[in-house]
Amino acid sequence: MKVLASYNIKGGVGKTAAAVNLSYLASLQGLRTLVWDLDPQGAASFYFRVKPKIKNGVKDIINKKHTLSEVIKGTDYEYLDLIPADFSYRNMDLLLDSKKNPVQFLKKLLKPLANEYDLVLLDCPPSISLVSESVFYAANALIVPIIPTILSLRTLEQLIKFQKKNKLDNVQLMPFFSMVDRRKNMHRMIVENPPFKEVSFINSEISYASDIEKMGVHRAPLLSYAAKSRSARAYSDMWNEIYLRLT
Repeated sequence: MKVLASYNIKGGVGKTAAAVNLSYLASLQGLRTLVWDLDPQGAASFYFRVKPKIKNGVKDIINKKHTLSEVIKGTDYEYLDLIPADFSYRNMDLLLDSKKNPVQFLKKLLKPLANEYDLVLLDCPPSISLVSESVFYAANALIVPIIPTILSLRTLEQLIKFQKKNKLDNVQLMPFFSMVDRRKNMHRMIVENPPFKEVSFINSEISYASDIEKMGVHRAPLLSYAAKSRSARAYSDMWNEIYLRLT
């Protein structure tokens, strides 16, 4: 079982759109795929039309009153399941902090699912916190959407420094450019000359496009309603590259 996390310190960069579309592509490939929505906003859960029905929310998961298997919900798509989030996930940091060796806790929770799934994709909240540290230890790779602007690049620089400082060599960083508008000189310049040579950017870029925004209207992965769009092809190419890197 491979664990992939869609993560960025900054919000509003296309993190959940990537998690939803890449997990859908993995399921189309026949991989048994699970999305765990870790964000209290619950955007991935909204896109998949799944409501959480867990008494006491994430508290009972962290305190092991429910196993992850017990809170998994099916989606409308074959081979694709979801652990939905609710607003209780805002307390996840505090709950983890009460545990022994908290940064390893998510990894331990996921371990029993190794025979049930080929891929777990974590949709992470935007921050550097105990939750994200736990994700770093649980994941094989982080896909990191980066808008080609100076402030967004700065968040990638912070993440690279955090990885080095904490010696998190177990997790690959896979940044990609998101919400790209090639009409803008800065976007075009940054995409064509990616910085930070110590990490390898994914070749595919995701444009700023209305068909991606319409995921909220359709409440579905982009490829389920606009499979021939340029954005759909870009996500497909991205998934193919990520899959090769993971294997």
